[in-house]
Amino acid sequence: MLTTEFVQLALLIGSGSVFFLFVVLGIVLKVTTTAFPKIVRFKDEQYYKDPATDENRPFPSLEDEPTLKLSVIVPAFDEEKRLPIMLDECMEYLEDRAGKEKDFSYEVIIVSDGSRDRTVDVAMKYVEKYGVEKLRVLALVQNRGKGGAVRLGMLSSRGKFLLFADADGATKFADYAKVERSMMELSGADWKRDALAIGSRAHLEEESKATRTIFRTILMHGFHLLVWTFAVKKIRDTQCGFKLVTRSTARKLFQVMHVERWAFDVELLFIAQSYNIPIEEIAVNWTEIEGSKLTPFWSWLQMGRDLMLIWFRYAIGAWQLRKEHAN
Repeated sequence: MLTTEFVQLALLIGSGSVFFLFVVLGIVLKVTTTAFPKIVRFKDEQYYKDPATDENRPFPSLEDEPTLKLSVIVPAFDEEKRLPIMLDECMEYLEDRAGKEKDFSYEVIIVSDGSRDRTVDVAMKYVEKYGVEKLRVLALVQNRGKGGAVRLGMLSSRGKFLLFADADGATKFADYAKVERSMMELSGADWKRDALAIGSRAHLEEESKATRTIFRTILMHGFHLLVWTFAVKKIRDTQCGFKLVTRSTARKLFQVMHVERWAFDVELLFIAQSYNIPIEEIAVNWTEIEGSKLTPFWSWLQMGRDLMLIWFRYAIGAWQLRKEHAN
């Protein structure tokens, strides 16, 4: 009897301690974090280099009216080896579309996320080949994380529709046509309407093929459980790096997004669902490419922590959404 009472008392004290810890943490987070993120951008990050004239020109703003149909944002950190393969496939597809369709115009923005290798030099070779109207390099002064790189690329774009695609080329760029069709149906081809079409590896169609290691598959399912529990319940694959948004949606999402590292996709989709923005998953062909910067176990722990913090910070009001953006 005494043992039972002791256990109950211990559980009560333990529960109270956890509750007290969450209360204190909530107070600290509410005091030390801002409801809306302050986007810091160094002076050098506001310009791109034109190798034809050797001049530095200012990037446009996401708040400007669009002048192209599509902007492709490619975040790259130490990608000198994998980037050329992705860019060759990407540019071949885009050039082919531009040659066949008079109303199809595009740009590709390579965002070097504080790369320590020759990523910028490699990217600039493509700028020299295609020109700054089609390809630009945004070289970040320091590493911000994939989410931070994607955000600054989006804020520097000119397109009516904006796609971010991973530099490893894991998703075949030809699958953009499928994602684009979904976007046209969701948005009515109007960039002023909100819509989000995302590539998915969740076997939504028979032709969608994904190959990955068993260990990474186990971690993926564990991560999906955390995503479903704390953030997004209606999306089966939040992490595929192939997402297309309208310019209107990009303005709403990337101005309030806080997370800049691996879990940024989840916060992005959490915000989109909170705003009642239409979202559709489209099955794409995907292959795991060697050279990933993601260390499975530790990255999983970091993303799990970020997921719980995303939920907690929005729950206590430390982070907030703009009510006027809700549909």
